[in-house]
Amino acid sequence: MRIDIWSDIVCPWCYIGKARFERALAGFEHADEVEVEFHSFRLDPSAPEEPEPVLDALADKYGMSADQARAADAGARANAEGEGLPFTSERSHANTFDAHRLLHLARDRGVQREAVDTLFRAYFGEGADVFGRDALVGLAEKAGLDADEARRVLEGRQYADHVEDDTEQARALGATGVPFFVIDERYGVSGAQPADVFTQVLEKAWEERD
Repeated sequence: MRIDIWSDIVCPWCYIGKARFERALAGFEHADEVEVEFHSFRLDPSAPEEPEPVLDALADKYGMSADQARAADAGARANAEGEGLPFTSERSHANTFDAHRLLHLARDRGVQREAVDTLFRAYFGEGADVFGRDALVGLAEKAGLDADEARRVLEGRQYADHVEDDTEQARALGATGVPFFVIDERYGVSGAQPADVFTQVLEKAWEERD
């Protein structure tokens, strides 16, 4: 059974939703027969290349006050910590295009899940840079990729079309935001749903397989 997940590296609900989905998958009887693939969806394609404090970016994008931005981030942090995930508000925000290209390379090299984990943990857990090319090369190596190959990809335009194609595919499926999960090409689940919701959909999709 195939699971497709659209997400963005700087999306806290993608980080949380991934953890909830994986908790459901861990308890699923047929987990060893499930293939998971992550797809690109940039929540803010117009985000600048130069990082800025995430709370400033939240306030600017959604027209929030500083207090509202802090409250929104605190809500995400409470949910993340409820899943046992590290979460810091001391992080930056910038364009994730290169990070997504790196994840496509990771998919082709068979370490996509490791790369997604590495980027999420670095960004939300440590407030680390996941935008600059030197930082991304270091994270790529941590995830099991060849550093020289990762640098060549990031310095060129490889996988740029893949990032755009993923986004168009998500929109064609009716996704307007992320995380967005497609279970066995038949059930869509939007948002960071509780683990038991994912469990129910996994079981239903399995029962209805041809």
